[in-house]
Amino acid sequence: MSSLFSLTREKLAGHFLQIGQSKFRAEQVFDWVYRKGIYDISQMSNLSLPLRQELCSIFDTALPHEVKRQESKDGTVKFLFELEDHSKVESVLMRYDYGNVICLSSQVGCAMGCAFCASGLLKKERNLTAGEMIGQVLAVKEYLKPSFETLSHAVVMGTGEPFDNYDNVMDFVRILNDPKGIGMGARHITVSTCGIPDKIRRYGKEGLQINLAISLHAPNQEIRESLMPIARAYPLDELIPAVKDYIESSGRRVTFEYILLEGVNGSLQNADELSDLVRGMLAYVNLIPYNPVKEKPYRRSSKDKVKAFHDRLLKRGINATVRKEFGKDIDAACGQLRAKEKKVL
Repeated sequence: MSSLFSLTREKLAGHFLQIGQSKFRAEQVFDWVYRKGIYDISQMSNLSLPLRQELCSIFDTALPHEVKRQESKDGTVKFLFELEDHSKVESVLMRYDYGNVICLSSQVGCAMGCAFCASGLLKKERNLTAGEMIGQVLAVKEYLKPSFETLSHAVVMGTGEPFDNYDNVMDFVRILNDPKGIGMGARHITVSTCGIPDKIRRYGKEGLQINLAISLHAPNQEIRESLMPIARAYPLDELIPAVKDYIESSGRRVTFEYILLEGVNGSLQNADELSDLVRGMLAYVNLIPYNPVKEKPYRRSSKDKVKAFHDRLLKRGINATVRKEFGKDIDAACGQLRAKEKKVL
């Protein structure tokens, strides 16, 4: 049985046409699910009983099962969800002044193997469907309902490489952004990639206003290869031209994500190299304090070194920010909670 949440409104309309129904039925179903929060097809009273019965036999509308939840003193919440095949994925709710943000996973496990990341402790098992990604969003929205809160932003930055699951991620963002679906603004949605050049170029031609973030984490090829195996397949001299092509075709600004690691990539010389690498692009650098993983040898740069690195970028004309830290008292880093559940950590 396939998930109803995997279908964009256009694909659902196509299904209704195939079974001799008006494509308007797709808008009715979307209204029940994404506006009214009714997931039980049998309760969709403006559909005929025979049609509801047929849809119930075809589509699953179950939300992922919450296995564990960790709540931080700062309001951050880490969820471990179990899917229909008993696979487990993580989502994180982060509360900013401007709204509530969900960071969600796009794969079960991760094949990227980044040296500093807990996600890579458990290798990729499979891609998530669009419905399994939407399910994470809906489950967190249900968690927020009693407090009359909602989600305002979404980032596909959890476990997995989104562009290794390109088609499902694109269906996901279209449902998320659809004004008759969840209706989240395009500029409130961000997809993050380790850097697959052909998918970056393709993404720039989708006609979406969805944000793009590049997990860069190094100012040169040597350091990037030591941290991110993908850099050997897609070196910087292939990645950076693809990012420039994306900016030209989409007109959108790019975010370069940069985790600062003590003694690895956080010197002032590294800041100068990074400045030279990204100068002239419609982009900014998001500096990220590292959430240590006990199985990894890396340590976070001190606050003074983070500030010095940030100041150096600004003095050299690079737009840069330091990301606010969340969930220091829980397993907030990507993959940590799932790895603990599987006894890897």
